[in-house]
Amino acid sequence: MDFTLTELERDLLDLGRTYAEREIAPIAAQAWHEERCPTDVLRGLGELGLLGLLVPEKWGGIDASTVGYVALLEALAAVDPSVAAAWQAHSTIGTMPLLLFGSDDQRERWLRPLAEGRQLAAFGLTEPSAGSDVRSLRTKATRAAGGWVLNGQKAFISNAGTDMSFGVTVLARLADGGFGSFIVERGATGYTEGPKLRGIGWHGLDTRDLFFDDVFVPDDQVVGEPGKGLGQFLSALEVGRISVAALALGTAQGALNLALEYAGQREQFGAKLSSFQAIQFKLADMATQIEAARWLTYYAASLRDAGKPFKKEAAMAKLQASRVATAVTSEAVQIFGGTGYMLESPVARFYCDAKVLEIGEGTNEIQHLVIARELGCA
Repeated sequence: MDFTLTELERDLLDLGRTYAEREIAPIAAQAWHEERCPTDVLRGLGELGLLGLLVPEKWGGIDASTVGYVALLEALAAVDPSVAAAWQAHSTIGTMPLLLFGSDDQRERWLRPLAEGRQLAAFGLTEPSAGSDVRSLRTKATRAAGGWVLNGQKAFISNAGTDMSFGVTVLARLADGGFGSFIVERGATGYTEGPKLRGIGWHGLDTRDLFFDDVFVPDDQVVGEPGKGLGQFLSALEVGRISVAALALGTAQGALNLALEYAGQREQFGAKLSSFQAIQFKLADMATQIEAARWLTYYAASLRDAGKPFKKEAAMAKLQASRVATAVTSEAVQIFGGTGYMLESPVARFYCDAKVLEIGEGTNEIQHLVIARELGCA
């Protein structure tokens, strides 16, 4: 297991961490309370070259390792999980299908501006009646002269409705029962975006429903071979699970950082909270849980970098790290006491942001199934 970052990746991590502390941290709470996606800081990340971390230089990216990507994602999430969530959705399920399965013309036309940070990527999978049960998708693609016609609705789609968004890559059912991936640009006739949805957390992430009413998609906007779209998405999703694990690590670490700071300042009964054994034990357990999940996550990332199977390890990392995030943020609120329960408290934001990590990119129940099957269970 080699988790060592290259010199370039260390520089990128320092660059991203400095930018997060200088530019993202001051506006994170306000954007969260305003329920606004701060695309100005995402553009700033793009200007630094950090929106194409997993994309080869040939297509405008940096071609960092998965381990390097995870390290930067964790650092961003420790400052603002919402911005980090937008960044990871763009970098994985939004961008990977185009990188892995798109034609060179598609990569030049759509992948390059995404990798160079000029636009934001989104992928449309989930529907009102289908999430983990992908084969129940109802959005349909019907063959037409020179292309396809899409009809249906997608739900909870991130990054599709910002002023940076290029549109969305959509997974739709074909007449023969297979699935295809289709690029739908903003402004296409019949394509509309619902209002920004309001979740418990990730208030700074733009998430909304998308509607397709006889949307025509030319043949040159089909990603890969029609009928193989589901396999394409599942391939990208495995990287997404590592990303969610890294998001969870950063969210948990951000909450721990706040708890440590608060415990070192808050006085009760004439002493700092950090001097009480009960608080010390909580903090020790939180740090230990994060570190254990971190090793599992970086291990999954290193397997991908080595070209080895990582499906099981990615699912394990996502499962464990998301559990740790919900547990650690809950304990952080407990350390803050009544102050932590108030939405104005910085730790409350991390607490609210943590829960979705057990749901997104495949629920934890699905991760159990993936792991069990990889273990050989029938």
